[in-house]
Amino acid sequence: MLNIFPIPGLPEIKPGDDLAELIFQSCKNTQIEILDGDVLVVTQKIVSKAEDQLVEIDPEIGHKPLVEEESVRILRRRGELIISETKHGFVCANAGIDLSNVEQGQAALLPVDSDKSARRIRDALSHRYSLDVAVIISDTFGRPWRRGVTDVAIGSAGLLPVVDLRGTTDALGRELQVTEVAVADELASAAELVMGKSTGVPVAILRGVDPEWFGDGSVKDDLLRKPNEDLFR
Repeated sequence: MLNIFPIPGLPEIKPGDDLAELIFQSCKNTQIEILDGDVLVVTQKIVSKAEDQLVEIDPEIGHKPLVEEESVRILRRRGELIISETKHGFVCANAGIDLSNVEQGQAALLPVDSDKSARRIRDALSHRYSLDVAVIISDTFGRPWRRGVTDVAIGSAGLLPVVDLRGTTDALGRELQVTEVAVADELASAAELVMGKSTGVPVAILRGVDPEWFGDGSVKDDLLRKPNEDLFR
């Protein structure tokens, strides 16, 4: 059974803050114990703040020049909306630049390397508290051909972002030919149900994740589709 625990009580994150320590202390203060085998989902916003990925923007110009600067390719424009490919390889709105939950006149950029960000949190919890957990950095993305937004994984550590079921059989004994499950995205989306932009809860623990999903992997290497495999580029 999968259980999801929101972690409230984190302070406002500032550049240079130790996220692993703040998360551990918040869990301790709220009597939510972190256990081996848990998956911690941490929102991009607090990672960007801790890593000082905050920039000033001119309110008269807006964030469009910054979007262009953070993009390697512009796919579509419609009014104020720009769909672009970021330096990380993500295709998303406005290069992932976020104006919510930051000071007026500031914007939050994506972490430079979200896989490394996840690894730092995981390693810190391991070294200081002997905890064996996986970590996902999540962000809110829209999706082509579907309305609404959902959280996805933009970084991970200690987890296989994609579980390959090819060669196994379905419930009727048929061999699966193409099924690869984006479990990091599914877990990020599940955690978002207890977080959200307006709740002030930027971290959640998922407990009961299949142990076979744990291992070495990264979003950048395992989850992003290569350009030569993409039918839309």
